[in-house]
Amino acid sequence: MVKVGLLSDTHNFIDDAVLRHLEGCDEIWHCGDFGTAAISDRLKQLAPLRGVYGNIDGYDIRSEFPEKLRFECEGLRVMMIHIGGYPTKYVPAVRQELAAKPTDLFISGHSHILKVIFDPAFKCLHINPGAAGIQGWHKVRTLVKLEIASAKIAKCQVVELAKHTGVQSTG
Repeated sequence: MVKVGLLSDTHNFIDDAVLRHLEGCDEIWHCGDFGTAAISDRLKQLAPLRGVYGNIDGYDIRSEFPEKLRFECEGLRVMMIHIGGYPTKYVPAVRQELAAKPTDLFISGHSHILKVIFDPAFKCLHINPGAAGIQGWHKVRTLVKLEIASAKIAKCQVVELAKHTGVQSTG
C-alpha cells in the first residue's frame, strides 16, 4: 500500500498545516502551480515528489517537472496534468488521450475547485485537489490523501484548511 498526499496550486505558499497533513505519506504528488522551487524542495524533504508544472511556474519548475506525467502506482494507471478539465469538460487533447490511452486516475489542478468525480465514459476517477495555497478566489484550501493498493484506491480523504493561517513556511 502507498499513502499519497495530493495537492495543487500552492502558488509559492506552503504552511505548517499543509506539511502536517503530508507527514507519513509515502509519496507526494503536486499537480502544478508550485510557484518556486523552494516549495518543491520543501515537499521533497517529507517524501518522494512527483509533479507537473502549471501555467504560473517558471523555468526552475519547468526544468524539473514535465507538463504531463503518466505513471503507475501499485498497478493503478495515473495521468496528471495541470490544465486538463474534468468529466464532460475535458481539454480536447486530454479527451483524446484518455480515449487512446486509458487511465484509472486522472488528476488535474488549475481551477482551485476541489472535485472527486468518477467518469463513466472513460471509466476513471478524476481528482482535482483544489488549491493548497492562499492566492486565488477559493475560500477553503484543500488537499487530498489517498491510499493505493492492488491497482485500486483503498481510501480517499479530503482535507480542508482555512484559507490563510497567517504563518508561511517554505523551509
